[in-house]
Amino acid sequence: MDTPDNHLWTEVTDPARLREIVGEVKQRAATKERSKLHERDREWLAVSPYCIVATSDADGNCDASPKGDPAGIVHVLDDSTIAIPERKGNHRVDGYHNVLENPHVGLLSLVPGRRETLRINGRARIEAAAPFFGGMIVKGHKPILALVVEIDTIFFHCGKASMRSGIWKPETWTPDALPSHAQMVKETQPVEETLDQLVEYYGEQYEKQLY
Repeated sequence: MDTPDNHLWTEVTDPARLREIVGEVKQRAATKERSKLHERDREWLAVSPYCIVATSDADGNCDASPKGDPAGIVHVLDDSTIAIPERKGNHRVDGYHNVLENPHVGLLSLVPGRRETLRINGRARIEAAAPFFGGMIVKGHKPILALVVEIDTIFFHCGKASMRSGIWKPETWTPDALPSHAQMVKETQPVEETLDQLVEYYGEQYEKQLY
């Protein structure tokens, strides 16, 4: 990368140098990984409505996709297996294509207002139908797919990132600092619709299409 001040950059390429800068792992952080769900994990997942699923293809190209549903979006199948429903969307399914090439996934589960997050790493597969789909019905609709994850590691991540960002403090929220989604789509994508048409599309009818 050629920038005017790139002579000031110092890339870290050595694990030993990385550890020297960051410091040694604290004992609590080093021992917090589990391979099976704890009762507290189950409680967390039962109230979490939102998670991010990270995947990569066989060449290492990455994708991180948000998933949202009513509380309990991540369904517990057993002590080491969870499932995430797939709803109607834009049909890109980038993450699912990745899983077909590389089953390793990372999951970040959030509870609004809580500083901590729950992290799950494991190996995923895609199911088009299963008995547990009946427990994923929302507004009369079953999911169109489910991502089933066999857990390798699970642990709670401390809240320092949330605290630094102030993400759950409404007084820091500035949604109007950006143009509307309709305007951003119009400006960044080759779309045929007018701005007014996009505003209408992303209005009340958009919410009616969630399920």
